[in-house]
Amino acid sequence: MRRLLTVAGLTLAVLLSSLSAAAAAVAPATPPGAARPEYVALGDSYASGVGTGSYLDDEGGCQRSSYAYPALLARARGYALRFRACSGATIAHVRGSQLGALSARTRYVSLSVGGNDAGFAQVLTTCATPWWLADCDPAVDRARAVVRDLLPGRLRALYAEVRDRAPRAKVVVVGYPRIFMGTDCDLGTWFTRAEQQRLNQTADLLNARTARAARAAGFAFAHPGRSFRGHAVCDDPAWLNGLSIPVGESYHPNRAGHAEGLLPLVRPLLRGAGPAARPGASGRSSRPAPAVRTAGTRAAPFRRPDLRSPRAERAAEGHGIDIEAWWQRHP
Repeated sequence: MRRLLTVAGLTLAVLLSSLSAAAAAVAPATPPGAARPEYVALGDSYASGVGTGSYLDDEGGCQRSSYAYPALLARARGYALRFRACSGATIAHVRGSQLGALSARTRYVSLSVGGNDAGFAQVLTTCATPWWLADCDPAVDRARAVVRDLLPGRLRALYAEVRDRAPRAKVVVVGYPRIFMGTDCDLGTWFTRAEQQRLNQTADLLNARTARAARAAGFAFAHPGRSFRGHAVCDDPAWLNGLSIPVGESYHPNRAGHAEGLLPLVRPLLRGAGPAARPGASGRSSRPAPAVRTAGTRAAPFRRPDLRSPRAERAAEGHGIDIEAWWQRHP
């Protein structure tokens, strides 16, 4: 009997220990009553949550979502979120309108920007049209030239200002997933396999240049390439929207893309202590304000191809295409 009681006691102790460990695993990172670490989320529509279908009532039409990975991470960790990411943001917009949220108190920063500087939404709009109207290759070439020649310098200046303003922060730069898997299943777009391949290669180039600049600044880089493999547009399940309604949500991560794709990438990187502050660092940038006007620096979103425009009709005629007959085959 005594042995049975001892075994039962040990079993109960093990059970209680397991329950305590499980409770600790799901408990918020910040104990009740403690000051919550400040987390600033910067960047463009891939950070704000465009594509998730539900947006906060904020000013400026930034389309910030409670389903975006910054909001999910802040809730899970108990961080005090300052959500500044904004749909359409370029590097100039981030510098002019978002960096004011940073200070010496900032503990964590996530940042995703650069795609709009390359005009990626406009490139997608161009490449989505039929062959007789699209100028996809020249549009991709122009975007690649920006990524290769202009983006690295812009990112270096941005990252230096982030570090000046938030000297103690742990900073994670988040890249962009490949959008396509080789097949276009949307009836309203006409991406060829070759165009999809070039667009994916351009995303790879963007990530490579961004990662290099981030690591040179001492920031971590979260690369979505591997985690989104098998979840591109037209995959099952897809973590990226194809042609959507509203159209501005097209080619952005959906809720699963944020919760299962981006969040698991960022979460392990955005924890722990940041670097020791440099002597004399105050959390206020000593750099002059950027000589840019923030108005007009947000890029236009993807737009559904307009194949009934005068330009489209002229292009069809120039290629000897009977546009009315074409529309009957492609209602």
